[in-house]
This record gives sequence, C-alpha cells and structure tokens, in this order.
Amino acid sequence: MIRSVQRSGALLFALMLTGCVIKQQTPAPVEPTQPTTPTQPEQPPAQPAPPPQTVPQPPKLKTINWSASVQPLVANMVQSAGVNPGSVLLVDRIKNSTNGALQIEKATSAIESALANNGKFSLVSADQLNQAKQTLGLSPEDSLNSRSKAIGLARIVNAQYVLYSTAQGDVKAPTLQMQLMLVQTGEIIWSGNGVAQP
Repeated sequence: MIRSVQRSGALLFALMLTGCVIKQQTPAPVEPTQPTTPTQPEQPPAQPAPPPQTVPQPPKLKTINWSASVQPLVANMVQSAGVNPGSVLLVDRIKNSTNGALQIEKATSAIESALANNGKFSLVSADQLNQAKQTLGLSPEDSLNSRSKAIGLARIVNAQYVLYSTAQGDVKAPTLQMQLMLVQTGEIIWSGNGVAQP
C-alpha cells in the first residue's frame, strides 16, 4: 500500500518534472461598449398647426345723417313762439339713451351747425361751456347729461335758454327728442320729436 502511494506520488512528481505543458489560453477579446441612454418611447408624428382663426369684425357703427335728422327739428324750434330774438342759447350735449353706441359729438355738432346764423339765438361757445363745466367741477368730456346739470351750466354762462336733446330706442334708428327750456324757471317752452335719418 505504501508502495502504491509512493508510486502515485512519484508519478505525479515525474509529470511535473517533465514539464507537462499546460496550454495557456488567451483571454477572449473584450469589445468596449458605449453606455446607452435609455430609449424614449417613440413620439407620435407632430400634428400640423391648425390654421389661425380669423378675428371677427366688430360691428360697424350705424352711420346717421345727423344734419338731415336735426335740421327739421331745429327749424321748427326757431319758428316757435315765445323766443326773444338775440337770446343766448346753450346747446347741451345729446344724451344717448339708445341700446348701443352713437356718434354723440357729431350729433351735437350737427345741432350747433343747424343753429348757426339762425337769427334768434346766440350760441354759447365750446370754450365758455368748458369753463362752466370746470366751475361746476365737471370734466370737459363729462357725458352724464341731466336737465338740472344743463340748467346749472346755462346759469353760469348767462344763457336764457337750454336745448336739451335725447336719442332713444334702437341704435339703428333712434328717436330724437329736443326740449327748449327757460333757464330761469326750467319750464319747457318747446318740444319736438323725430326719427334719425340714415
């Protein structure tokens, strides 16, 4: 038994001495890899931008022929009895009581133009009216028309009469109402109505 162990050991030793060549294996080639970014889910194709929406046109202001609308009323007022020739008249800005926007400045200017060279009234100038408004603490563009405010302005400028006008009803065909008032008493001495002309 000892001999067999010795033989095995000797055999092992002999093998080692004989140079049992163990073939050295070359390591497998390693290819470097680039780190990858996580892939994002595929985006759906971009939708084309919707066409721009057209902006609707604002409603056009109804144009009214103010001269033709106020001329018959003014002519009727000038012919009325009880007006002293040469009296001072304050033309108050037309009050808009319609259901829309009106060109109030044009309407008021048309009344003043119709009264120019009328032979009965001297009109209060725009400068006098603005000064009177400042005296009452009103801005020149004040549009809060009232009969009492008009009479107060007329007293400051020493006018004997006030022409108070209102546009009312449908803005497309407003009804015009004019009232000639005595400044001293506030009495309405003439009144007239008419429909605005396109």
